[in-house]
Amino acid sequence: MVEETVLRPADFIAPLFVVDGKGAPEEIRSMPGVFRLNISDLVKECRALARLGVPAVALFPKLDARLKDPEGTRALDEDTLVLRAVRAVKKALPELTVITDVALDPYTSHGHDGVLTPAGDDVANDRTVGILREMAVLQARAGVDFVAPSDMMDGRVGAIRGALDAAGFTDTGILAYSAKYNSAYYGPFRDAVGSAQAAGTRLLSKATYQMNPANRREAVAEVRLDDAEGADIVMVKPAGMYLDIIRDVREATRKPVAAYQISGEYAQIHAAARLGWLDLARCRHESLIAIKRAGADLILTYFAKDMAAALR
Repeated sequence: MVEETVLRPADFIAPLFVVDGKGAPEEIRSMPGVFRLNISDLVKECRALARLGVPAVALFPKLDARLKDPEGTRALDEDTLVLRAVRAVKKALPELTVITDVALDPYTSHGHDGVLTPAGDDVANDRTVGILREMAVLQARAGVDFVAPSDMMDGRVGAIRGALDAAGFTDTGILAYSAKYNSAYYGPFRDAVGSAQAAGTRLLSKATYQMNPANRREAVAEVRLDDAEGADIVMVKPAGMYLDIIRDVREATRKPVAAYQISGEYAQIHAAARLGWLDLARCRHESLIAIKRAGADLILTYFAKDMAAALR
């Protein structure tokens, strides 16, 4: 009767990884229970999630390394993997909300979220934003409901909103990774999309464009900028170690707030549970209730399917 925070399947967005070909689902070694799926199996997984009441999925492609180059040119191919996946999912499940990542890290041979400067020592912000505009329009044309710029380039939300509107996609939403920190907990995700192997290390630093984990006020400033530029939903990433940031953001905007329980958070709960040190089901639930209690309206989590099943 007096429980203040309640989790529902409708609170979750399920991140899913897609690969080309017709191979069997491939479990990601550093993320137990999470698989790279071919497009046919991806559609089946989306059906299962929808039946459980999960309303949205976020798609991430894992490209063959031979398709990557320093410019991430495959991102602008109208027949690139993620766009084919979007079309298949929307054809099968038009009511399911589909979100796509707008960043170059799955496509670049160096693993960064944008193209590099001539010196190769940083990401070229403005040139990257121009590419992200084109990516967003291609994704909208494929039928996505939300594009999700995760790159943390300055000015990209306004640029993407302008590009979408000019192309006639005024109803395509923007879920902005507004406060994305340069976290050390992204390693398993980089394994999943192959950006770690592309860069030759899973310890790639993105400190010049992602946020400093020491900064709190900066997150509110970044969120307000994205809000003003036209973001429909703002997001904090990571979630579990940044509950104070989620609360600050919740109080700073009237827009919906999302939070991403990232791969490292998921992996460490699983690892401790496998060693018998933690109860998986209870820790899974507690970690997600904390994120919602902090103020998140939506939670991207690799636990989405299992949690939805448990809650139902």
